[in-house]
Amino acid sequence: MKCDSAGLQVLSREECMHLLATSPIGRIVFTDRALPAVQPVNFHLRGEDIVIRTTTGSKLAAATRRTVVAFEADDFDPDTRTGWSVTVVGHARAVDDPAEIAGLAALPLLPWAPGARDHFIVIVAEQVSGRRVHPG
Repeated sequence: MKCDSAGLQVLSREECMHLLATSPIGRIVFTDRALPAVQPVNFHLRGEDIVIRTTTGSKLAAATRRTVVAFEADDFDPDTRTGWSVTVVGHARAVDDPAEIAGLAALPLLPWAPGARDHFIVIVAEQVSGRRVHPG
């Protein structure tokens, strides 16, 4: 088991992707009017791509067209002081191909927020890192 300088277990890419697949909510970090913005989103992992469903006119949709974004998901138990965190960095793209949209619409990715969510964003996992904390 490899640990970082803080004593946290360093996770392999495979472990990170497995953990991401178990989490229903993550946070996307993007740029909004030249400032960092963070938004919680539900998502689906398709292979190693992160798929997000949003509205066409949203700030998130406008800010993630062929840009580099970060995505983070985690799970922690404060009682046992255990948990994990995974961060992905990669290019986000708006999906505009009708066949791909139809395929993404069939994924088990149902919006939590009210209203129509017919715009899909795909983040390609270019850099993946993760840490696990165990009780000391």
